[in-house]
Amino acid sequence: MKASARVQTCGKLYLAGEYAVLTAGQPAIIKAIPIYMTGEIQTASAYRLTSDMFEHSANLEPDPDYALIQETVAVMNTYLLALGYQLQPFSLKICGKMEREGKKFGIGSSGSVVILILKAMAALYELDLGSELLFKMASYVLLKRGDNGSMGDLACIAYEDLIYYRSFDRELVRKRMGKVNLLQLLAEDWGFEIRSIKPCLAMDFLVGWTKQPAISKDLVNQVKSAISESFLTGSRTQVDALERALLAGEKFAIQSSLEEASQLLERLSPAIYTDKLKVLKEAAEGLNCVAKSSGAGGGDCGIALSFDAASSKKLIQAWQEAGIELLYRERMGHDEPES
Repeated sequence: MKASARVQTCGKLYLAGEYAVLTAGQPAIIKAIPIYMTGEIQTASAYRLTSDMFEHSANLEPDPDYALIQETVAVMNTYLLALGYQLQPFSLKICGKMEREGKKFGIGSSGSVVILILKAMAALYELDLGSELLFKMASYVLLKRGDNGSMGDLACIAYEDLIYYRSFDRELVRKRMGKVNLLQLLAEDWGFEIRSIKPCLAMDFLVGWTKQPAISKDLVNQVKSAISESFLTGSRTQVDALERALLAGEKFAIQSSLEEASQLLERLSPAIYTDKLKVLKEAAEGLNCVAKSSGAGGGDCGIALSFDAASSKKLIQAWQEAGIELLYRERMGHDEPES
């Protein structure tokens, strides 16, 4: 066992598949964003949990602010005991609020926190949790709390990559939780699919921050009722087309699948595209790039893929003039297939 360890987790943004992925078996494409939350853990005589999100620290005594953190520790402790480890109290400090001036970016999630704690405890106990196991354990924590999300955030944050994610039947797994122990449940096939995507085309991936925080949970509940079979079919078609286009390096197919995915969201609910997100998207028109909202919408961030330097420059300029900040930029993909 180590005396101390330092770990980090990234943020995430959806390229396509939002809302549809809430339905079991539906796919999405999600990108890891290297803006990090860090965890510092060290052995101690008693548990002490500190997060820069709160003014106070906690131990394992129930504390509403620290409930998610405490429940994650409890699940990991159950797992460690099942593997025959002796539990060791520790102090854990979590930093990195993924916000500025009190306004969240919308790239993190409760998932970032859960995975951070699991990684920190695994590092302390010198336990190698692979990406898939990390994903399943984090999903277990959130399912136990009654979370109804797709768990796509967790998949992306656990794999720290651009991923294709097909969601599983969370209700089915939740029912299994009452019937089998943690180790058995983690060993079972939950029916999800996660694979990394390596784009075969060089492009700029740009993130525009609207500085309008969205209350994702409320928005999801509001929009969920509008999800139809035709929306699900359309979304699946565009996500699968986008994966194929990225892998093949087909620029026009990438543009059209993202454009179609965006239109599906616009038709789903007018609440998704705020005025600023509309500007973010429309700024790409006439340029060699494509832009859309990301995630639940209603504010937070939008994304763009740009296929030449001049278009990137013009797009960023148009965003800035509209009060949209370039939060993150990455040169993504490569022009030649890897042999």
